[in-house]
Amino acid sequence: MSKKTKGPEFLRFFHPLVEVLKELGGSGNSSEVTDLVVERMNISEYDLEQKLKSGASRIKNQIAWARNYLVRAGVMDDTSKRGLWSLTEEGFKREISKEESLRIFKKVQSKYSNNDTEKRSPTNEIIHEVSKNDSNDIEDDIETSVSSDNDHSNKLLNILQNIPPEGFERLCQRLLRESGFKKVVVTGKSGDGGIDGEGILEINPLMSFKVLFQAKRYQGTVGSPIIRDFRGAMQGRADKGIIITTGRFSVEAKKESIRDGAPPIELVDGDLLVKLFEENQLGLKPKIIYEIDNKFFDEFR
Repeated sequence: MSKKTKGPEFLRFFHPLVEVLKELGGSGNSSEVTDLVVERMNISEYDLEQKLKSGASRIKNQIAWARNYLVRAGVMDDTSKRGLWSLTEEGFKREISKEESLRIFKKVQSKYSNNDTEKRSPTNEIIHEVSKNDSNDIEDDIETSVSSDNDHSNKLLNILQNIPPEGFERLCQRLLRESGFKKVVVTGKSGDGGIDGEGILEINPLMSFKVLFQAKRYQGTVGSPIIRDFRGAMQGRADKGIIITTGRFSVEAKKESIRDGAPPIELVDGDLLVKLFEENQLGLKPKIIYEIDNKFFDEFR
């Protein structure tokens, strides 16, 4: 976004976010929508690897903030229990230009600046006022407030990235076992095409299949050549493969993993890895946090 245009940098994602959702029929998985927005805007791998001070992805954080503001403006809906991102009926009708993006931002910002009791984002963090300031410095404050809500995610990934390779392979073995795999063994043979282990996934008592997996402690990006090499090593040994990484997969790697005519490779990136640890409560202790529901008390006031 040009320095001449007031407002935070995440406003550039308003238009592509709405257009991608329209093309998907009105809704989509958050990671799917994010990937399509990134692809539509030709975001470089360099930009995708840029982090906030907290360790969160700057680009993903900006897209999340764009979604938050569109929800506040009634363009997107946030009622899905499965975490889907979706358009409202009004959102389907809206055409979001740069000028309209700025109007939406100012309207939402003004509403919550005038109501201190509700001046909070959907992540339950304070929305910082933006008026005379230009985008970059103020946006760091906004982004940091959002990313702090997922502080355990960044801490967990940092721990995983610093575990020795052998330890990370055994940790992936434990995760697969917790996820229902049987006979999970770590092979870790050198010159084995990157295959670190194997296991059996039982669909039902009459059907099961062998799965090979690769564990990669990455802070950066896993590219498509790694997918192709892993698939080559799988040939004749298994019909299914999983690559688990603490980093992220490039757009090309994701396309390669589901290429027509080739055995599909399941990709588990850092974000999904954290979710799996949460679901299985591995190394994480759940904590309940209560928030005041002011609407409940309205009828008694």
